[in-house]
Amino acid sequence: MASGGLQLLGFVLAFLGWIGIIISTAMPQWKMASYAGDNIVTAQALYEGLWMSCAMQSTGQIQCKVYDSLLKLEGNLQATRALMVAAILLGLVAIFTAVTGMKCMKCMEEDQVKKMRMAVFGGVIFIIAGMAALVATSWYGNRVARAFYDPFTPVNTRFEFGSALFIGWAAASLAILGGAFLCCSCPRQETSYPPTRGYPKNAPSTGKDYV
Repeated sequence: MASGGLQLLGFVLAFLGWIGIIISTAMPQWKMASYAGDNIVTAQALYEGLWMSCAMQSTGQIQCKVYDSLLKLEGNLQATRALMVAAILLGLVAIFTAVTGMKCMKCMEEDQVKKMRMAVFGGVIFIIAGMAALVATSWYGNRVARAFYDPFTPVNTRFEFGSALFIGWAAASLAILGGAFLCCSCPRQETSYPPTRGYPKNAPSTGKDYV
């Protein structure tokens, strides 16, 4: 029962992490314009994401523009996109794989060993998906930080971390933690020894000797 509860907890955490990765990928707030230093606070806030850039007016109105061409984007941005999309697809595969191996499901009940391996395999895929999202968000955040502290970057073009980065970091951590719980939820198999054979009992003597 304890391993089943740990397995369910791991799946829920990993699933929430996968949802967070999707939300982070779709959000345009991967970086936001910084108004630190000598910047003049304008009447709009600028955001940039993986797919579009947005400007939010002081009235609350948001105007977004999708990036025109994929080939005109920086290679780092394209790599970040690819890692996040790969994390989403891997998470989808991990969900179906882990659900098949869950103890509360009736799939593959006739072979508990294969069922256990499916749960572990799903956990491993969740960990890989979380690592892909963690690498993508950390790589993007490192580029934002380096550009912010670069003295050659104009003050009015500096950006800070957006909320999508923090959501991505939290989601990647949940996916990795949930995958680890899935991998550790299966009980260890106890060593089974073959049953000892009983020696045949001597037949009772009838008192007659046969020649």
